[in-house]
Amino acid sequence: MSTNTGFHNEVSRRDFLKGCMTATAMMGLPYSMLGKVVAAAEAPNKPSVIWLHFQECTGCTESLLRSSHPTLASVILDTISLDYQETLMAGSGELAERAMHDSIKANKGNYFLVVEGAIPTKDNGIYCKVAGKTAIDSLRSAADGAAAIISIGTCASYGGIQSVAPNPTGAVGVRDIIKNKPIINVPGCPPNPYTFFSTILYYLTFKKLPELDNLGRPMFAYGRKIHEHCERRPHFDAGRFAKAYGDDGHAQGYCLYQLGCKGPVTYANCPVQRFNDVGAWPVSIGHPCIGCTEPDILFKTSIAEKVQIHDPTPFDGYAPIDIGKKGKGPDALTTAIVGLAAGAALGAGAMMAKNLPASVDDKEKQHK
Repeated sequence: MSTNTGFHNEVSRRDFLKGCMTATAMMGLPYSMLGKVVAAAEAPNKPSVIWLHFQECTGCTESLLRSSHPTLASVILDTISLDYQETLMAGSGELAERAMHDSIKANKGNYFLVVEGAIPTKDNGIYCKVAGKTAIDSLRSAADGAAAIISIGTCASYGGIQSVAPNPTGAVGVRDIIKNKPIINVPGCPPNPYTFFSTILYYLTFKKLPELDNLGRPMFAYGRKIHEHCERRPHFDAGRFAKAYGDDGHAQGYCLYQLGCKGPVTYANCPVQRFNDVGAWPVSIGHPCIGCTEPDILFKTSIAEKVQIHDPTPFDGYAPIDIGKKGKGPDALTTAIVGLAAGAALGAGAMMAKNLPASVDDKEKQHK
């Protein structure tokens, strides 16, 4: 049975509700808020969206179109009024440009501007032109009447691979050019489509932008480190690391930190809201996180380069990973005693901490 709210026929009411439920959970809202989120998505007055493409691979759009559980692209495209999007619109050339300008004029001050791709600035921006206008001019013109800007993908958010040294085109992110508009960065290479969907629904539900971190990212999606929710975290804590691709540790799902995983310093929700409708994400299939949501990591460090983190080795209370092998490691009783002592020490430390003045590292504070 298809929904009667104007959504595409291939989106059943059940799938539509499933998408809204996922977005509600992603935003950290209680289940009781689902009704309000659904009502916002079904509202007849859909926000107008102008979507610009600059220096990019169209991967962000493609990942959105390939989502199918439910067909998230259909849900999003019927939740908003997508008035201009070069990849998806039927019109082209003068007709397409006219549609964009007419929409901007009719919805001045009330439309979302979505930007995909970096913006070249060298030599007056001649390295990216659409309809004879440079990306800089197109961005500034479209941003002038926008209520807010969503930079989708790491290229639009921070410059991406185009901005890596020597950066021959002078590529930058939207935030480096537009200074007088609210900007929401949704980085990733590509970002999860549900993050974009949830950002839109948050605004429709609460009539305001979500809380952002110091890099302009929605806290509900980028407020925690990947390392905190990674299914390989127990192996990290116990000191079980894959040392090479294809070795025994790699085959058994051990931690990928020694292979250069950037999860301990990368803020994203990939382990929680995965990709491809099958519960997959890079680390789950054996590839280290490359830090694609972080402007100072993606493409600026090698995949194999290890990041500096606190306590990269297991706590002393853990039993050695080779315990049980003949002639190696302490016996079980010794391990238990050490564990109890460590637990007592941690408990005492926690009680002492409660009596100390609150003090949190500034960098960490920005993500809490």
